[in-house]
Amino acid sequence: MNLWDAQFGRRTGVAPVSTFQHRLSGSLFKFETGATPVLRYSRSAFTLIEVMISSALMALILVSAYLCLGAGFSAQKMVEPRAEIIQNARVALALMSADLRAACPLSKTDDFLGMTRTVDDIEADNLDFATHNYTPRRAREGDFCQESFYLDKDLATGQFSLWRRRNPTIALEALSGGSKEEIAKGVVGLKLEYFDGYDWYDSWGEVKTPGKQKNPSREQTNLSGLPEAVRITLLMDSNPRKKSPDTATGEEKLEPPFVFQTIVRLNLAGSTQNNSSSSGDNSSPDATPQNGGNNF
Repeated sequence: MNLWDAQFGRRTGVAPVSTFQHRLSGSLFKFETGATPVLRYSRSAFTLIEVMISSALMALILVSAYLCLGAGFSAQKMVEPRAEIIQNARVALALMSADLRAACPLSKTDDFLGMTRTVDDIEADNLDFATHNYTPRRAREGDFCQESFYLDKDLATGQFSLWRRRNPTIALEALSGGSKEEIAKGVVGLKLEYFDGYDWYDSWGEVKTPGKQKNPSREQTNLSGLPEAVRITLLMDSNPRKKSPDTATGEEKLEPPFVFQTIVRLNLAGSTQNNSSSSGDNSSPDATPQNGGNNF
């Protein structure tokens, strides 16, 4: 009797066999000497129901991830053009505010001209003035520039843009000449209001032409000099891309525009008002009787 029989044969009371066991992919294999190999499966494997449930959960997770990714791309497509619109509006308002803060009289006849107008049923006010916010670039130029802000329509696209005209030379015709530049696209409205220290007005100044008589019915406070402040309201197209037509009417859906507003105070308004009032006092006749006679 060998060592195996001495240790295990007497305890079990059966003929000892040589057994080799190992696991492979969750299965238990037993090989017995002198007999055919016996294949036995372990009960620790996945059932069909468990596989189906795990597959359903995996599919649900993948679909949720795809929907979140699609929503992210859609939000990016919607936010990017609107962010560009907001940036363009901020730049346009910053340029207008910087020029208006250093505003000065436009010419000897016209100090500051702000007119209301409508183009294609949208409000498109225009403004003409002079400013010291200019850096000379050529010879015979100073820190004086005649400027205009207005809306103009692009015939190719049909959209309005905000333009700025600049003339750094003292021209005889203050309302023309110089160069123009586009400072904002996709504008759907521009409203300018003017403050004289007490009330807001829709227009300021009056174009003075030879032989034209003054209108006595108009308020005289907003006909000369510079206003104390200017309120700028800029309306931008909230969806510059092609709009989807309405299924019922077939017309394009118009979304509410973005509205940007700021108030700019003119730093030189007080000095111009004092100069105009002092010149008016010197030119007006003295109606006070002089002392030197007897009053009866």
